[in-house]
Amino acid sequence: MRYVVLDTETTGLDPQLGNRVIEIGCVEIFNRRVTQRNFHTYLNPERDSEPGALEVHGLTTEFLSDKPRFHDKVDEFLDFIQGSTVIIHNAEFDIRFLNAELARLDRPGFRTHCVDVIDSLLHARELHPGKRNSLDSLCDRYGISNAHRVLHGALLDSELLAEVWLAMTRGQDSLVIDLGDTGGVGTLDLGAFDPSVLPIPAVPADELAAHAAYLASLDKESKGQAVWRIWDSVAEAA
Repeated sequence: MRYVVLDTETTGLDPQLGNRVIEIGCVEIFNRRVTQRNFHTYLNPERDSEPGALEVHGLTTEFLSDKPRFHDKVDEFLDFIQGSTVIIHNAEFDIRFLNAELARLDRPGFRTHCVDVIDSLLHARELHPGKRNSLDSLCDRYGISNAHRVLHGALLDSELLAEVWLAMTRGQDSLVIDLGDTGGVGTLDLGAFDPSVLPIPAVPADELAAHAAYLASLDKESKGQAVWRIWDSVAEAA
């Protein structure tokens, strides 16, 4: 299973007011491992960031002035998320901005370019109702160091969210049993495992005698109806 953890930074809070995407960061997870294969770009929004947004990400107009435009990176970006399930914290925020950018280029909406979208914020709220579920709070909860996160950054936040997601979903992996042609009855392939290599510990005679005495007492109390005796009879008859 291929996942892509995604985050964006923007010039403000509302794309309908002309705010734009200025940074995209993506981190790949494959078979529950961060692969170190990333997509990252800064983007020139051709406008200033709002003061509140600038305080969050620190990406100035001057810094972004020589960066590519969204249309320069869109194909590379869409190729990276193609065929993946995308994980986003507070997904609707990022998707609204990405949809607005794609609409400017007459491209289909974001969700048409990937298999599915998972909102990790909603998942965290289900796991931890009534608690703070910001990225910083989740890093603290799962023991993931975010000391280097002075300002928000799309790639840094995606890297942290990837670790948080793996921690949040640890233990949810299912044991997949290949049904093959067994008519729906699962079989577990042990391969070339040789049980003869397992050690068989010797049981001291006094422990065997104590065990036999205990079973005899249970037989007496159950009037010979102990379950293991019944199964012994069935096995012998078979």
